[in-house]
Amino acid sequence: MAGGSALVYLDLTAGAIGLGNITAVTFDLWQTLLLDRPEVGRIRTQARLDGTRSALIKVGERHTLERVEEAYRNCVRQCQENRRQLFDISFHEQVELFVNGISPGLVARLPESTFQQILSAYGDSFFAYPPSPHPDGVQVLRSLRDMGLGIGLISNTAMTPGVAFRRFLAEHGLLEYFDALTFSDEVRIAKPSCEIFHLTLRQLNATPPQAVHVGDQVLTDIAGAKECGLKTVWIEGFYERPDLNDPKTEPDIAVRELSLTVSAIRALAGDLPPNS
Repeated sequence: MAGGSALVYLDLTAGAIGLGNITAVTFDLWQTLLLDRPEVGRIRTQARLDGTRSALIKVGERHTLERVEEAYRNCVRQCQENRRQLFDISFHEQVELFVNGISPGLVARLPESTFQQILSAYGDSFFAYPPSPHPDGVQVLRSLRDMGLGIGLISNTAMTPGVAFRRFLAEHGLLEYFDALTFSDEVRIAKPSCEIFHLTLRQLNATPPQAVHVGDQVLTDIAGAKECGLKTVWIEGFYERPDLNDPKTEPDIAVRELSLTVSAIRALAGDLPPNS
């Protein structure tokens, strides 16, 4: 890779060796185990907006699409800012923030059944227009389980709640491989906070030096996990490193495909000589 310190890539021609002191692996979710496309995300957003307006119109609350869109954008920005401050709010609170952004005090004026319809429209859009499970996800998780490693998931949930992710992972045969699942809307902590990494590792009975975190996001997954003492495997292709000379964002190993993470983890555990 041109410029900055060279990333470490795995030499897959060498034989894999033991796991050393690594006992646990944690994964990011979006663009790691689930693959999404911007156009699908936009359709999902529109479904939330349309479902909200429809529920409101039924009880005589008529608001323009532009007003609902503005409230949604403001909600997204506020939630993103929260996560930059290393905390999150519950899914229920997020939808309340959105609805009250349409009209101050609107949640209190609505029948509970109407608010529940909006909650459903907001959350069910994920299943109406879902991401794709990574085709290599099950095999990778099965291989790590067969190696005796504890497996965790750490996800900033954004506009979809952890309960929806659990259901989706179960439907696609992924849930059974996890020993710990940590969603930011449920624990109210967001990556890259060390608290969310350490909380997950405690469930896996592992310390940071015994763990590897796998993810695609440079700041929340790589820099965040490194700061917390974990080893890191970066899945390239979705984000660029903002500064190639910054050691905080340099992963221990970079891979181009999820399928290569198993060999990368074995290399980190066994000090397998990589290619640079």
